[in-house]
Amino acid sequence: MAFIRLRHYFPRLLPIVALLALAWSSSPTTAKEHDAPHGPTTICIIRHGEKPDSKDDPNLTSKGCQRADALARAFPQQFFVPDFIWATAPSKHSSRPLETVQPLARAVHEKVLDEYADADFAKLAHELLTDPKYSGKTILICWHHGEIPTLAKALGANDAPDKWKGEEFDRVWELTFADGQVRFKNLPEKALPGDSEK
Repeated sequence: MAFIRLRHYFPRLLPIVALLALAWSSSPTTAKEHDAPHGPTTICIIRHGEKPDSKDDPNLTSKGCQRADALARAFPQQFFVPDFIWATAPSKHSSRPLETVQPLARAVHEKVLDEYADADFAKLAHELLTDPKYSGKTILICWHHGEIPTLAKALGANDAPDKWKGEEFDRVWELTFADGQVRFKNLPEKALPGDSEK
């Protein structure tokens, strides 16, 4: 008798089952998976320009200012016009990363983003890799050399060197993102005469 009743109601249940299946297939979780950001295409990390010997001076030297001005021309020619420019937040000890990229930012009509302190590199890495606004974009970061290796590794460049040499101001660490992989290159900046050629 129960079987006969089930056969009687089964045609009426079909539309309900179909609606439930449709709702499950378009659930928010599935939509999120399809809309997940793919991340930036390229991130370049540079060190700020030359600094004074005095620890009390937070600014660039005259050569550091020359490098900043030269970068405004050299970086777009050799790498890319960045969609986003980041610098370490200025502190009483150093405004050099911000000073280094300001001429470039003016030249390409971009704002320098500088809300993260030197030690907050992990927060910056997390934002760049997870915020959809960076998906498919190119990014330039100017940071202090002591934290650049850990910043690079936080961005997925596991084969980046463990140290940035203290005497070097003319390198560009390029991170290229494709197919879930991060390709790392240590390249010459070639902004000023006398910079490394390789």
